[in-house]
Amino acid sequence: MSNDSLPSAPSPVAVLEAALYANDLDAAADFYGTVLGLPELARVDGRHIFYRVGTTILLIFDPRATVGGSSNPRLQVPGHGARGPGHLCFAVSATEIAAWRKRLEAAGYPIESNFTWPNGARSIYFRDPAGNSLEMAEPRLWE
Repeated sequence: MSNDSLPSAPSPVAVLEAALYANDLDAAADFYGTVLGLPELARVDGRHIFYRVGTTILLIFDPRATVGGSSNPRLQVPGHGARGPGHLCFAVSATEIAAWRKRLEAAGYPIESNFTWPNGARSIYFRDPAGNSLEMAEPRLWE
């Protein structure tokens, strides 16, 4: 299918929400709420926890609970889930990267990689309790 044969529509302007998956939501809550300090917006035990990250919402789902879709007829969310680690990158300044490295290591989350990209942007990589690959990077990484 070519782009010319599709009806026109404007491009999205932002990512409203992003999802990661974790089988142990209590461990995820401790990590995202306590270690990362993200404000929790909603929780359904055994199903999901939602956090605010700036203007984006981070959804943490237990994939065993979401694979079949919503059981609420008013919320017709189709089934979804993922197997294996996902990836998410948080935008932080170079100064904040140093502070985050100290905080994560003090909380028992080792830094897997710490480097400078060819354009000069800094990044650190680490894992959440579910094994998801997380990154903190300067926003200029994508300039």
